[in-house]
Amino acid sequence: MNRKEFRDLATPAEAREAIDSLALEAGIERVPLAEARGRVLVARLDAELDVPGFDRASLDGYALRARDTFGADEADPARLAVVGEVHAGEEPDVALEEGQAAEISTGAVMPDGADAMVPVERTDMDQEGDDVLVRTAVAPGDNVMFAGADVAAGERALGPGTQITPRDIGLLSALGVGEVPVRAKPRVGIVSTGDELVRPGEDLASERGEIYDVNSYTIAAGVEDAGGEAVLYPHAGDEQDEMERILREAADECDLVLSSGSTSASAVDVIYRVIEEQGELLLHGVSVKPGKPMLIGRLDNSAYVGLPGYPVSAMMVFRTFVAPAISEAAGLPEPASATVTGRLARQERYEEGRHRLMPVGLVTDGDGETLVYPVDKGSGATTSLADADGVVEVGPETDYLEAGEPVTATLFSPDVRPPTLFAVGEDDPTVSRLLDGLENPRYLSVGTRPGLRRLREGVPDVAVVAGPLEADVETTELDRWEREWGLVVRPGNPDEIEGLADLVDRDLQFVNRTTDSGLRSSLDAAVAALADDRGTTRRELTDAIDGYDLGLRAHESPARKVIAGDADAGLGLRETADRLDLGFVPVGEQPVCVLANPDRTAKDGVRELEAALTDV
Repeated sequence: MNRKEFRDLATPAEAREAIDSLALEAGIERVPLAEARGRVLVARLDAELDVPGFDRASLDGYALRARDTFGADEADPARLAVVGEVHAGEEPDVALEEGQAAEISTGAVMPDGADAMVPVERTDMDQEGDDVLVRTAVAPGDNVMFAGADVAAGERALGPGTQITPRDIGLLSALGVGEVPVRAKPRVGIVSTGDELVRPGEDLASERGEIYDVNSYTIAAGVEDAGGEAVLYPHAGDEQDEMERILREAADECDLVLSSGSTSASAVDVIYRVIEEQGELLLHGVSVKPGKPMLIGRLDNSAYVGLPGYPVSAMMVFRTFVAPAISEAAGLPEPASATVTGRLARQERYEEGRHRLMPVGLVTDGDGETLVYPVDKGSGATTSLADADGVVEVGPETDYLEAGEPVTATLFSPDVRPPTLFAVGEDDPTVSRLLDGLENPRYLSVGTRPGLRRLREGVPDVAVVAGPLEADVETTELDRWEREWGLVVRPGNPDEIEGLADLVDRDLQFVNRTTDSGLRSSLDAAVAALADDRGTTRRELTDAIDGYDLGLRAHESPARKVIAGDADAGLGLRETADRLDLGFVPVGEQPVCVLANPDRTAKDGVRELEAALTDV
């Protein structure tokens, strides 16, 4: 078997240097003004006309000769004959002489002979309506914007390197500019590899190991956010000829090709072979976690970067190494970033000797100080980044970080703010409805046992627990309720399942929850009680239940196995069965408790949750 071995891993600095050596610039293009926002000018733009191009009135009122108002006041107004009117967008057909005025609209061209105007509020018409009484004196130029007062012809309007903003669009519109020369966006071809990938929206065959393609869309969004133009290509399978064909097509049409997957040391990961044989491989393997199997090279006339296949690894490598290079090629300034310093919420061990990019979340304690906690479900989990606020970089020489140690997190965006409420624990429909009414909550559905453990460590504000477990940590109970649990079965209960005894005595396929779940704890207790009634052991009964040791994490997962026909019964809630139009065999009720960290009860988010609980 021919495998690629990782030997001398490059340092992060060497990876950045290799990417910097790739030419990603896409040249210059002219774009219509309507498409220019956010683009970067490549040349200075000068005004080719005065703005405004004429002397215009600043207010509604009367155009006149200033000298005709000298000495006028409320008690002794100046009387002027109204000889016409001028509206915006019209050429004046009057010329003023001594003692005359013309009614004028805001923005209208000042008529010949007029050198000022007076607002209508400072005037009255005489009873006959032929003359206007001006009750204030004005000086030449009052209430008039003269030609070129805004921008003068020949004046520098915008310089090269300007990232065009909405206000710049306004200026260019006033100058009559229809299109502008800008730095072309780097075209970035995105190729996800793997026979198991399916586009979102298409049918998924989980029995064949198919999964939805996460990387294509998240990486494409990252490319656009960095200033590039993302181009999605069809999935490349794990066969080298097909992979080479798609990569060459992308390289022919794009400035940079990004692939995800097929970069590790597995025998089926063949992209590195394509690059070695058809292009130039500059680097394979970086001493960073996540992201070790990174590739950097050239293919035909295009730059190439191979990202790992796992979504968290792919996005962390993209954010750290690739996005800055795309922004630079697009001529954009370095993206605004923000850092937050806080105390590490719990001890974190790490002994792999690689530079680590650790996703973290933020939470404030009872004193308003920032706590930073690791968010890591593994590189294969797609939600690690969704649950995180930023990244803490840990050097390869660091074996562990102590709880309470100061750390600096680089936020994913400058506007990231800690959640108003950070809660963990049991997956429960009532909790989901409660969270919908809160301002900015974050809830990690980790189960009852891990929820209690995290509350013991002092990380979350609140833990939701269910079942017969006792909290071994000081808490403040905010509320509790009962939920009915039992066996979720097919509609109409065609197998006539009556209770747990049927699972023991009959040939039925069962799907359980994981031991982290409060439902599992209640089930274990109920099986133990049945064992006592029969004078046997709980282990003997659980061995007799086909599938008892198959535990799924989410509260709806067993029910969906029943829907798919993969199980006759699954552990679940009556509310889940009702919502999915399934049958239900009740076994018991269990308490659900909302427990708060006693040091956090004064937090606004906890108080908001407590108020919401009283309305349930």
